Amino acid sequence: MSKEDKEEQVSEEAPVEEEAEAEKEVREEQTADEIEQLLAEDEPVEEAVEAEEEAALAEEEKKAKPRRGKKKEEEEEFVEERIYTIPLGKAWVRPPKKRAPRAMQMIKDFVTKHMKMDMRAEVEEERGEMPRLVITNDVNEKVWGRSIEKPPRKIRVRAAKDNEGNVTVFLAEGE
Repeated sequence: MSKEDKEEQVSEEAPVEEEAEAEKEVREEQTADEIEQLLAEDEPVEEAVEAEEEAALAEEEKKAKPRRGKKKEEEEEFVEERIYTIPLGKAWVRPPKKRAPRAMQMIKDFVTKHMKMDMRAEVEEERGEMPRLVITNDVNEKVWGRSIEKPPRKIRVRAAKDNEGNVTVFLAEGE
C-alpha cells in the first residue's frame, strides 16, 4: 500500500471514533438524569421502615391465626380407621376376562358393608348428598398389576372414614 492509501484509511476512521465518543457522553448524561429522577421519587427512609414493620406484623398475624377451611387438613381428620384383609378368591369363579373388574367390585362391596356406609335414600335427604367411597390408585394398581385375568386372591387394605361419612381405601403399609 502506498502512503496515500494509508492516509485515506486513517482519515476515514477518525470520524467514527468521534461519533462513538459523542454517543458515550449522551448516554452518561441520560443515566445521570435517570438517577436524579429515581432519587427524587424515592420515599423518605422513615416511611420505608414503617412499611417494612407493618409487613412483618401482618406475617406474624397470619402465622398466629389457625388455618381453617383447607381441604387437606379436613381430609386427614379421620373419625374411624380400620385394616382389613379382603378375600378375593370368588373373583376367580368368573371368566378370565372379567376377574379384575369383579375383584374391584368385591372391594367396594366389602368396604361399604364393613365401614357401615349408609347408601339409602333417607340418608341422602338428611345430609344433602351421599357419602363417597374412594379407592386409591395404589389399591387399583395392586389388583390390576398382573392383568385382568390374574387378580390377587386376597388384598390387605386400610379403610378410613372421615367426619362426613366418606370412606377412603388405602393399600395397607408393607404391601
